[in-house]
Amino acid sequence: MRGGFDPAQMRQAIATAMARSKREIPHYYLTASIDFAAAQAWLQAWNDAHDPAERLLPATLLLKATAKALVEVPALNGFWEAGGYRAGAAVHIGWAIALRGGGLVAPAIHDADRKTLPELMAALRDLVQRARAGGLRSSELTDPTITVTSLGERGAESVLGVIYPPQVAIVGFGRVVERPWVVDGRVVPRPVVAVSLAADHRASDGHLGGQLLAAIDRALQSPETL
Repeated sequence: MRGGFDPAQMRQAIATAMARSKREIPHYYLTASIDFAAAQAWLQAWNDAHDPAERLLPATLLLKATAKALVEVPALNGFWEAGGYRAGAAVHIGWAIALRGGGLVAPAIHDADRKTLPELMAALRDLVQRARAGGLRSSELTDPTITVTSLGERGAESVLGVIYPPQVAIVGFGRVVERPWVVDGRVVPRPVVAVSLAADHRASDGHLGGQLLAAIDRALQSPETL
């Protein structure tokens, strides 16, 4: 991805891939709301105890929780090729990055499940910087076994993604919003994040998809284990 950036060419490439996806892939969609209070409290404590250069963004927790969940539910981490499912050899998460000139890329964070949170934060910073400078490696664009998109603090409350073929799933996170939540029989305000899954019905079904979302939820309730 080196050289001059052509927004029209980028948009055409996205259009071609997404049109193929919607034409060929029988998508199914699942959503869940996750209580982000434990993760937010842990993140605040971590950042308070570290220098600015070592602080973490919420995206690192979302990314690691997804990576751990994919280890539990590997049927969503791979490819649909030649009429069948091929499991990914590792968890290489494609992280969706919006480019300043327009367009979108989703380069791989390799072995995301094995990286520590600081390592994931460093990988995210590096990918964003190189993606926007046109310095991604070809392997980073072809290696993802699944895509994750996070809309961040300024995004919508939820997102339903379109699968990037030949992958079989995409996970989406909205921005964290304060919502009424029932805790021990009482309604209290809680930070809540909406997570969605779009998956290929040829490779999995809603039962497995629900297991993945439940595993992401469990991971975020125990952020100290990430």
